[in-house]
Parts: sequence; structure tokens; C-alpha cells
Amino acid sequence: MKVPSLLTLVFVVSSLLFSSCSSDEETCTETTWYQDSDGDGLGNPSVSTTSCTQPSGYVADSNDDDDSIATSTGSTPVAAFDEFNEDAVTVSFDGDEITIESNGLPNHTSPYWSESNSLYIAPSVANESQMSPGTISSTSYTLTVQATPEKASSTSATGLGAIGIAVTGAPIFNDEEGPNIALSANVASGFDYAGAHMGPTGYHYHLEASNVTENTTLSYDDEKLVGILQDGFLLYGRKCDATSDHPSDLDASGGHIAATQHSDGEEFYHYHIINETYIGSYILLFGVDLQGTPNTIM
Repeated sequence: MKVPSLLTLVFVVSSLLFSSCSSDEETCTETTWYQDSDGDGLGNPSVSTTSCTQPSGYVADSNDDDDSIATSTGSTPVAAFDEFNEDAVTVSFDGDEITIESNGLPNHTSPYWSESNSLYIAPSVANESQMSPGTISSTSYTLTVQATPEKASSTSATGLGAIGIAVTGAPIFNDEEGPNIALSANVASGFDYAGAHMGPTGYHYHLEASNVTENTTLSYDDEKLVGILQDGFLLYGRKCDATSDHPSDLDASGGHIAATQHSDGEEFYHYHIINETYIGSYILLFGVDLQGTPNTIM
């Protein structure tokens, strides 16, 4: 019997080792995948992840120059409007339209109520020296939206004033305190535990509510409904009801298509408070662009 030479043995062993290493490497080859929000097979080059296998909602092609258009966003679940404060808000349905009318009076305590009001409490979060002047009083807000809102061909920046109506009846504002004046930590220190204060047009929210004993109704790091924005899409808290955790598939506006506690398993497009701090420990309710066409809040 012919005995293999030492050189031959070295070659065989090396080949086996190389084959084993190659086999191990081939078990997981990470690929970059791009988010395909509109389901057209083309991905958003600005939103990507790496994985050995293709994640749901992602594709390998990154050539989508507009991934914001969804072929179907679903209808706004009627059950969501049961969450709105009936003492302040009236919701009416007319064909394909929904109209939300509010007097702006929230159904929770605040140091911004008049001391003669039963809902008045002393400041528990607000720095009294930084509180804005004025007390909560009745105002008027009307918003009419589509029952099945759609994403627009391009996003829209929010402006000054009300950009939505909260379930409490008070309006939602963005991250500006004036024309091209960003909300500052100094101003925010005068907000009540609800993340709100007074302004020239009345009481309104900028921030997520605080986790304090006084907060018995408002969303804080949970899946509660916060309100409806002026493009007709609902805004929920930081967590997703479908997963009981912070969603990982949100678009640049904090939106995604998923079921909620109001939709009976049906998926539809809605926003979440984005789980990121804005200034200090404060979290904004909504400080990004609207994905739908904004309607005027009168």
C-alpha cells in the first residue's frame, strides 16, 4: 500500500479545514435590507437593517425615491372615538367624512385651571416661576377628516397652532413655541404633568405626560390613544398594542400599519409617539412631518 506523502496529508487536512470554515460562514451571510413601506418591491435607501434572512417589510433593492405612498392605509376604526372626552368632544359621521368638534376643556387636573375649579391642583411637576399666564377656559376647535385617510405623495411639515385634537378635548401642538422658535427646556419646565401649558390660543399639549400619581388617564410609555392629527391619522402612545412593546417598524413620522385595541384585528396606518427624548427627559407628542394631507383645524 502506498503511504501518502507528508505534503499530501497537509493538503488534505487544509482542504477539510477550509471546507469546514466555508460551511460555517455560509450559515449566516448578513445582507442589507431596505424598508418597503409601500409594498412596490423597492426599498427606502434611508431606512435599512442587516440580517441573514429577509425581514418582513424589507427588500434588497434600495432604489425607491418615494417610499411614503401606501397602496392601502385602512379605515380609521370608529371604536377609537369612544375614547374621546364626551364632555368636551362631539364626533359626527357624514358619509366618508368624520368631524371632531371640541371646546378644548380637558377632563384631568392641572395647575392651569382656575383655583375655583374642582380640577385645580397645585403644581406637582411644573416650575411655578416658569408657568405661562392664564387659566383654562372654553375655546372652539373643529377638524373634519376622511374616514379612510390616505398617505400623500409627499409629507407636510406641521405649523404653529393646533395640529391635532387629543382624547381629552385639548389641542395637540408640535415642537415650536413661536415662528422658527423651537420649544426649549426652560419653557417646558413650566408645563404641567400633562405636558401642557397656556398659550395665546389657550391650553394645549406639546409633550408626553409625566409618570406621576396625578396622571390617571393620559398616555405614558404605553399603547393608549393620544388623539387624532390633522391629516386624519390617529396618534397612539409609545407602545404598540399588537406587540405590547415599542414598535421597531415605524417610518420617519412614527407611523406604521398594524392593528390596535380599537380595530378588532384589522390593520390600519396610525402614528405612535416616537420613543426618543427631545430635550432633557422630555418626549414630544409629535414633532415630525405629517404623512397625510393636513386639514385645517378651525
